[in-house]
Amino acid sequence: MPQQLGPGNFSRCPYVYDEATGEWRPASEIAAEVAAGAVVRDAAGNPLADGDQVVLVKDLKVKGAGQTLKQGTVIRSIRLTDNPEELDCRHDTIKGLVLRTEFVRKR
Repeated sequence: MPQQLGPGNFSRCPYVYDEATGEWRPASEIAAEVAAGAVVRDAAGNPLADGDQVVLVKDLKVKGAGQTLKQGTVIRSIRLTDNPEELDCRHDTIKGLVLRTEFVRKR
């Protein structure tokens, strides 16, 4: 009975079919991409981690809060989410703020 290939089973088969590209690729390349895919980057390309401080790179209108966060506003203690393009944040006046990584720069 053939075994299913999952994220941890790349070593059993030298090549894996990549559905995105339609090619057979070495399993080591696929495993390296899976491991490196977890890096979250800011607008300048710097890696972000939980607890970092970020600065807004442009004015942002906050939906539901009726206010604007100005460029240069410091956001402290960010949390990474499952989506690599979004950050959970807390601001003094706004709780439950979610920012996109394209609008922040690491401080």
